[in-house]
Amino acid sequence: MVDTLKLSTRFTPIIAGLGLRCEGVEWSPSGGGGVLRVYIETDGREVGVDDCEVVSRALSALLDAEDPIPGHYTLEVSSPGLERPLFTAAQFARFVGSDVKVTLKLAVAGRRRLRGRILAVDGERISVEAEGVTHAFLGADVERAQLVPDWVALGYAPQPKPGGPRAKGKIATQPGGASGSRRDETDTTGRGDAPGGASQ
Repeated sequence: MVDTLKLSTRFTPIIAGLGLRCEGVEWSPSGGGGVLRVYIETDGREVGVDDCEVVSRALSALLDAEDPIPGHYTLEVSSPGLERPLFTAAQFARFVGSDVKVTLKLAVAGRRRLRGRILAVDGERISVEAEGVTHAFLGADVERAQLVPDWVALGYAPQPKPGGPRAKGKIATQPGGASGSRRDETDTTGRGDAPGGASQ
């Protein structure tokens, strides 16, 4: 298991020294290794690809020196984006009133997965209303959480085209692909405001 909390604590002063803020760290294991995602943010402007590249180089040097994760993996540095992950109760507090998806480490009132609105945060105690029921849990009880954007309000929801149903036919697509990465290589990503974000 990768201790993401320990890594986040280790990364925070390094990222702060670059004028940015570490929002949290995620580990996504896979058969060939895994992906270590580091989310960064700053105040007063959007995080850009250059920010991600600078942080990626700094963290790569640390990871190569200390080697806290065995085997091969990809380092990905990103802004949180619209589907922002939430790692702490303090982050939940910044988005009171917003919709959120939460997976808890242990079931509360028979539920591990919740989708609802953040009602309040009192210290480490978080209250979320889901399907008319208020669920309260601690920040330490959260396995994973992320905001649920209102795509319609943001103008990203698909709109029906005038003129009736689309005619049947073939759709041309351009070939594409994906590439893997060893631990000593980095995948640096900057997420924009549009769904899915932009990557480099």
